[in-house]
Amino acid sequence: MKLLNHIPAWLKNKYFIAFASFVVIMLFMDKNDLFTTMARNKELRELKESRIYYSNEIQELTTVRDNLMRDPKTIEKYAREKYLMKRDNEDLFVIQD
Repeated sequence: MKLLNHIPAWLKNKYFIAFASFVVIMLFMDKNDLFTTMARNKELRELKESRIYYSNEIQELTTVRDNLMRDPKTIEKYAREKYLMKRDNEDLFVIQD
């Protein structure tokens, strides 16, 4: 009984106990608790960043494709660099880093 006498009155208030219980349930035990919300926000940020990255990649590949459709020199350059193709009278040396 001595322990109950040392507890402040505001901690024994039924409204405070109800509010504290509500806060604990909402922050830690609910389906959409604080940690889940933070993880979802982080995932959303990462997805937005990847969306921007892939949009930029699509734009770059579109310009490369357009250049390949129009310019035969670009086609030859692309074939030589990416697929290591060569002309009949050439020798090809591949140097790896």
